[in-house]
Amino acid sequence: MMNLPAVIQFPDISPVLFSIELGPINFALHWYALAYIVGVAIAWFLMMRAISTARLWSHETPPMTRPQLDDLLSWLVLGIILGGRLGYVLFYKPEYYLANPLEIPMVWQGGMAFHGGFLGVVVAAYLYGRAHQISLLSLADILGMATPAGLLLGRMANFINAELWGRPSDAPWAVVFPGDAAQACATATELCARHPSQLYEGLLEGLILGTLLLVLVWRFGALKKPGLIAGIFIAGYGISRFIVEFFRQADAQFITPDNPMGHVFLGLSMGQILSLPMILIGLFLAARAKQK
Repeated sequence: MMNLPAVIQFPDISPVLFSIELGPINFALHWYALAYIVGVAIAWFLMMRAISTARLWSHETPPMTRPQLDDLLSWLVLGIILGGRLGYVLFYKPEYYLANPLEIPMVWQGGMAFHGGFLGVVVAAYLYGRAHQISLLSLADILGMATPAGLLLGRMANFINAELWGRPSDAPWAVVFPGDAAQACATATELCARHPSQLYEGLLEGLILGTLLLVLVWRFGALKKPGLIAGIFIAGYGISRFIVEFFRQADAQFITPDNPMGHVFLGLSMGQILSLPMILIGLFLAARAKQK
C-alpha cells in the first residue's frame, strides 16, 4: 500500500455481517440486506407512531388504522424490491439484461435503483390506498416521513460494500477504496483517492432531510396539510441526489473515451436526469398543500 498521508484508507469492514454453513448451503447476512431490513422496521415504527397520535392530523383523524398499516407493509416491501430491480435493469443496464433476461430476477447479485424503488412504492401505495379508500396524499406524507432513515442506512451499506464511490479527489477526507476504485483514475500514478459520495448522499437525503421532516411533523403539525411532507421529501431527495451526482463516479456503462464524466444528456448524469422530475413534482405538491 502506498503512503497517502492526505487521504483516508478504507476501513477493513467485511460486506458480510456473518455467515452460517449448513452442509453445501451457505447462509450469509450482508450489511446491505440488513440496511433494508432495519430501514423497513424503522419506517414501520415511525408510521405506526404517526397514525397512533391523533393530534398530528387534521380533525385529529388519522387516515388509516394499525391493521391497515401492517397490511400495507407487505405491499411496500414488494414495491421496493420489484421497482428497485426493474429500475436498475431499465435505467442503467437495459442492453445487458436484454441479452441476459434470466439474470433479471437475480437480485442477490446486486443492482437496485432508488428511482425504480421509489416508483414501485408509489404504485404499491396508490393501489392499496385506492382499494381501502385511504387519502393518497396523507398516505404519501406518512411514507415520505418514514423513508429517509432507510436511505441513510442504505448509503452506509454502499460505503461498507465499497460501491457507488465518488470521483477522484485530493480532499483531506477522500478515501482510497479497494479494488477497481483505487486503480481507475485516468492519470493516477499512485492509488486513487475518491470522494466518499455514499456518505455525502446519506447525510443529505437521510440524516438532514429526515430530521427536517420529523421536526415539521412533530413540532409544526405538517401532516395537517396533506401533500406537504410528501412534496418536501420528493423535492428534497431530488435536490440531494442532484448535488451528490457532481461528486459521484458515473456508472461504467455511460463512460467512454469521449465522455469520461459519464454525462447522458446536456451535461447531466443519469441520476440527475431522473432527479429533475422529482424536484418539480415535489415542489408542486408542497406549494399546492401550503396554498390550501
